[in-house]
Amino acid sequence: MDPIHRGPEEFGHDSKDFAEEAGRRRPSRDPLTPDFGQQTPQQVRMVTLVTGDLKLTVNPVDGSEVEPCPPGERPSAPVRRTPAERAARARAATPPVPPGPTAPRLPLLRRDEERERLTRLLARGRSVRLTGPAGSGRTALLDAVAADCADFAPDGVVRLSGHKRTATDLLHALFDAVYDAPLHRPDRALLLETLRTTGAVVVLDDLEFGGAALDELLDATPECAFLLAATPEVAAPGADSALEEVFLTGLDRATSLDLLRKVVERQLTEEEANWAGDLWFESEGLPLRFVQAGALLRQRDQLRTDASAYDEYGYLENRPADAPPAPEAGGESDVPLPSLGEGAAPASLLASRLSEAARDTLRFAVALGGEVPHQAHLPALVGDTHADAALGELAGCGLLSPSGSRYRLAAGVLAQLAAAGYEDDAADRARTAAQHYAWWTGHPSVTPERAAAEADAIVAAMSRLVPGEAAGGTSAAVLLARSAAPAFAAGLLWGAWERALRIGQEAGRLAGEVAEEAYFHHELGVLALCTGHPDRARAELETAISMRGALADKSGAVAGRRALALVEDRAAGRPEGDGSFEASPPLGVPAVVPVSMTSAFADTAVVPRQEPMTVPVPAPAAGGGKGAARGGPLALIGGARRNLVAAGAGVLLAGVLGTVVTLGLTSSSDPQGGAGTSTEQELPDDDSIYDDGDVETGEPADGPSTTAAPSGSASSSASVTPSATGTGSAPAVSPSASSSAPGTPSSPGSPSSPRATESSHKPSTSSSPTPTKSASSPTPTETATDSPSPGETETDEPDPDEPGTPEQASGSSDAAGGSPSGE
Repeated sequence: MDPIHRGPEEFGHDSKDFAEEAGRRRPSRDPLTPDFGQQTPQQVRMVTLVTGDLKLTVNPVDGSEVEPCPPGERPSAPVRRTPAERAARARAATPPVPPGPTAPRLPLLRRDEERERLTRLLARGRSVRLTGPAGSGRTALLDAVAADCADFAPDGVVRLSGHKRTATDLLHALFDAVYDAPLHRPDRALLLETLRTTGAVVVLDDLEFGGAALDELLDATPECAFLLAATPEVAAPGADSALEEVFLTGLDRATSLDLLRKVVERQLTEEEANWAGDLWFESEGLPLRFVQAGALLRQRDQLRTDASAYDEYGYLENRPADAPPAPEAGGESDVPLPSLGEGAAPASLLASRLSEAARDTLRFAVALGGEVPHQAHLPALVGDTHADAALGELAGCGLLSPSGSRYRLAAGVLAQLAAAGYEDDAADRARTAAQHYAWWTGHPSVTPERAAAEADAIVAAMSRLVPGEAAGGTSAAVLLARSAAPAFAAGLLWGAWERALRIGQEAGRLAGEVAEEAYFHHELGVLALCTGHPDRARAELETAISMRGALADKSGAVAGRRALALVEDRAAGRPEGDGSFEASPPLGVPAVVPVSMTSAFADTAVVPRQEPMTVPVPAPAAGGGKGAARGGPLALIGGARRNLVAAGAGVLLAGVLGTVVTLGLTSSSDPQGGAGTSTEQELPDDDSIYDDGDVETGEPADGPSTTAAPSGSASSSASVTPSATGTGSAPAVSPSASSSAPGTPSSPGSPSSPRATESSHKPSTSSSPTPTKSASSPTPTETATDSPSPGETETDEPDPDEPGTPEQASGSSDAAGGSPSGE
């Protein structure tokens, strides 16, 4: 028997019962092993987008990374959607049907004239602005006109919502509705170029801007016909705008009563008709008020119902526990009609007769500024598995109105509920919603498109918490912004992305979470770079880098420096400044400075100091490497480095040329190649530049000579005279024939440096100059001295017939001080 490889016949492995038992066997404990070792990293949703010529990688951990998009990864041209694709997208953009009993579909009453006029103007390609008060039925009229204009334009009818949207947001929304460009956000140039050829009827509800922003929207889409719906509080269009104005008023009294009868689905009593007439005068015939008044009458009918009529069917026993109390028999006279004030502001009375889940939903909506969460989130927020049915109750009472693909509180309902006390615990409910949305948006199964559809409620939850005084509110807002901002960026909803980042940055500052604040600064810098605002991007990225550097966040700081380097590179690619700083050569190669030697120097005793030469370096040709694209601040650094190198080379050149000039001037008056010429010449140091007073011209001066040559001495110095072509000729070496005073030995500690000699031997001035007699044939004599100089100094002994004088000794000292030491 093999204990390792056992056969199937051993221990009953071949039996059928063993196979069934193996299927029911407890799984292995291997999945628990990571708990005792290294933890499994959490899944991170990273999405790569293309915006303009940039490649954006949304990184929720260290911050988004942006780089130039390689040519091979750039997306193709946007493709127009087919009619079937546009229809499917339009169905997905409509609000979901609330669960529960189907509400009656109300007809469009007494709007035929406005409907025909709007359709006629749109058919002629004219843009129209429909202005009416809140609750006047603008949305219902837009739905009817959109159905009439389905075949007017080649790109069909596009429905958009202007609720909390800017002109740029609407332009990108129109592009996304007409063209199919996944993971591609066009830049401004491509967006305008594409929309310039787009022909569609754009139905835009809840417009919130006018003036120059509205003119920008219309100018960017010359082939589109717009039907805009706005309230009178919105700014009017520009004076030069070609918009047609259509004003929408309330219904007349007869039509209002007719609408009330259709909502109640029965005829009105005389008392109810009189009450409806007073309500029409109070509400100026707004259709929304009569829809809500019909809901009040339906609730009154339910309260007046005889309870014993449903006993045999067990209706009352199966009612929900949170439902309003069952009416008692004979209680018809106990439920009066609502007062006129309750009919004009019926939100609180309607809500009091709804279920507890519906009232909790209203409290969340009030906490979120009127934004109603999607029905899929209501069970988790309210804590009731059947809370999604509350949306049907609210919609049937006229407390909700559609807004894009979602619902929000109808006009005037938010203020009425806040006055009724529904805003008392708004901070706690907003924090609960923020914690729920933070978990939901960060879940890997939630796509960016789903998160973008819930953007209004998410941003509203953050806005309620910042600034806020509730405990843990700012921390919850930071967590929500950190989870939702990458989803908004990946979902191409950059307007909500920017709002989430700014709220998160403020929340991080208030909560003292420096790391999170640095993350939001980094994301704001990346967003500004992608939208074409380099100055703002530079400021945000520099702030993020400094904060992450203080926290020793190496990976985050590296991501910030990469983005900042891209900002600098793109800024340097544009012509800035007056061109005073030129680009350095490619790859940092030092520029070659052309230096041309001057002609032969004049035989003069004045040596002017040469100033450093600044030679302009020609900029490299276009496309000549990295240096060709540099400029701006980087060009300033490169130009300063080049100027420093050129200045150093000029100083060194001036020193060398000055030495050559001095040597030529000091030997210009002596005979070349005379008798007694020594063949040994010690070259001076490069920095030995003599003063004018130490140079002897060999010609008698008119006044007292600064260097009195003794009688019987002849002085000469070796000089290198440059030729006319700029090259130095062979040096003519002539010894300095000087006589030392008798009994005066050479100093053993005399310095060997020419500068030291100049400072220790001052030229003596003679009051009466003595004519100099040149020795015809001086005899060179080598005299050994105790000087520490490593070289031997050759001195010529004077003729014994001519005794030395103190002036001669002084001249000898000057000659010795003016000659190089030979080191």
